[in-house]
Amino acid sequence: MPSPLLFTLILSSFCIPLSLSDPRATQAALVCTNTTASPLDRQPFVDNFLAAVDAVTTLVSAQSYGGAVNGSGNTTVYAFGECMKDLSRSDCDLCFAQIKTQILRCLPFQRLVRGGRLFYDGCYLRYDEYNFFNESLSDVDQTVCASGDFGGDKALFGENVMKLVRNLSDQGVKNDGFFVGSLNRRNLSVYGLSQCWEFVNESDCRACLADSVSRIQSCVPKEEGRVLNTGCYMRYSTHKFYNNHTVTDEATTGNGDRRHLAVILAAISGSVAFVLLVAAISFFMRKKLVKKKRDRKQLGALLLTVNKSKLNFSYETLERATNYFHHSNKLGQGGSGSVYKGILPDGEAVAVKRLFFNTRQWVDHFFNEVNLISEIHHKNLVKLLGCSITGPESLLVYEFIPNQSLNHHLFGRNNAPLLGWQARYKIILGTAEGLAYLHEESMLRIIHRDIKLSNVLLDEDFTPRIADFGLARLFPEDKTHISTAIAGTLGYMAPEYVVRGKLTEKADVYSFGVLVIEVVSGKKNNSFSQNARSILQMVWTLYGTGKLCEAVDSTLDGRFQEEEANRLLQIGLLCVQASAELRPSMSVVVKMLKGSHEISQPTQPPFINSGSAEISQKTGTSQPRPESYTLSSGNSITEDFSEPR
Repeated sequence: MPSPLLFTLILSSFCIPLSLSDPRATQAALVCTNTTASPLDRQPFVDNFLAAVDAVTTLVSAQSYGGAVNGSGNTTVYAFGECMKDLSRSDCDLCFAQIKTQILRCLPFQRLVRGGRLFYDGCYLRYDEYNFFNESLSDVDQTVCASGDFGGDKALFGENVMKLVRNLSDQGVKNDGFFVGSLNRRNLSVYGLSQCWEFVNESDCRACLADSVSRIQSCVPKEEGRVLNTGCYMRYSTHKFYNNHTVTDEATTGNGDRRHLAVILAAISGSVAFVLLVAAISFFMRKKLVKKKRDRKQLGALLLTVNKSKLNFSYETLERATNYFHHSNKLGQGGSGSVYKGILPDGEAVAVKRLFFNTRQWVDHFFNEVNLISEIHHKNLVKLLGCSITGPESLLVYEFIPNQSLNHHLFGRNNAPLLGWQARYKIILGTAEGLAYLHEESMLRIIHRDIKLSNVLLDEDFTPRIADFGLARLFPEDKTHISTAIAGTLGYMAPEYVVRGKLTEKADVYSFGVLVIEVVSGKKNNSFSQNARSILQMVWTLYGTGKLCEAVDSTLDGRFQEEEANRLLQIGLLCVQASAELRPSMSVVVKMLKGSHEISQPTQPPFINSGSAEISQKTGTSQPRPESYTLSSGNSITEDFSEPR
């Protein structure tokens, strides 16, 4: 346990600079990347990070800037730091003593981040997993504006600010990437500073500062504004915050001694804080690894089964196949884990899911996927190829489905090709056949519990494959229903399941009905504003007026068969009836889709309104039925709800 003296030293590193000098150790922004180190890489990465930052600290102390590289392979760390050139040497040391302890906030034990940058008004520090030294602009660049507006002539103030920052940009390029100055017109003064980082070349410096001028305009008429770009920094303010020139020697011996003492104390206390925070990271990382080992023991007999079966993959093989889970191979992320593309040694492409350990139900999820799904095979189900359970995290290996998800093709932002009518019909029929197999044809009676657009993948010829069986439940033959805590995605969940936790195959039928209506209409069930109606209500209203075809996706531009569209939408309405007993089985749905079974008249579905957050029973409808519901889910209705263990 750290002693009170150590904490006093830590606090002194923040208090001393304020009383003896002005290192401008005020945070402007902290940016942490979204790439994380794997459990095996964490300790080597931390060690390399510490060594790189120590090397940068030495260089900054000697010349006010420095870059360092430490480590090799997947745990290499690049680090760079620099002080503003108007700071004295002692102020630079004080600023950097503080910034290097605060960058550790990008390295929490739960999620060791491979990159981070921290902007202070007096100094800058960045680390990353790749060589970024010559970068000048990126998509994480920020503009930070003060909260208060200038209280005087705003028009004049804006003119002065823009004239000043343009001058800062021009003169900064001419003056080795650094310039401070002020502008006073009609008794209204503004002050500013611009600086390019040392390793940025002249042309990139010019581009970076020009971008800063463009960005900082959005802060006017705020009293202060900053642009925090990858390769440069720019600030304006209504008060003078900078020094006129760099000071290398103290003005008097007395002040010099006091500043020297402040540097020593700040360096010591900053180092102590640094060591304590790293020690805490190491402690919690080890604690988490112990917990993982304890969780893995819960798999019991499953571990022996997997190790002796053909399902078993070595963790190292899958790690190499995915290039150590590199972000460029990431296919997507759901509520239970992230999925990466991998290439096995024999050249086979696979999809590897890394299960999140910080969810309490990861053991259940793993058990479902391996114990339930490994024994079932169907052309419309994603095939589980194997798993890894002996490494630092549990991995599941599936066949690779190249055309991504149905959600991507209907609502993706990457210009996915338009799904034609025949493709949509084929996808709906194939999904229905996959569910019928799960419910009635396989050796096991399985309820998926999370049928939705993103869990239907498309192969080369757009044959649908149902994926993600982490929430699936085995349904005993002698049971009429299962009572369980709810899990799934709101907007696709059947009303009797949401209200009473009553789970049957009809919950999957309801989800399928929502999916059918989404595919035909090209609209999401949750994509409506507060006062708008759900697509279920829209289609039900059109059905009542005999105008169902008006619900068909307008992007098809009329290229569909009206009779077939009417049939699909009517089947969708049958599947989403409020009464579970009235919904058809999936085997009957398949016959309806193929035209070999009569389609009955649907009753009213439960309407989903966004105006409140309560689930209430609806009465007084025109058509009789055992029960009906109005589901009101608030503004967010697509969150995954995890079942407690």
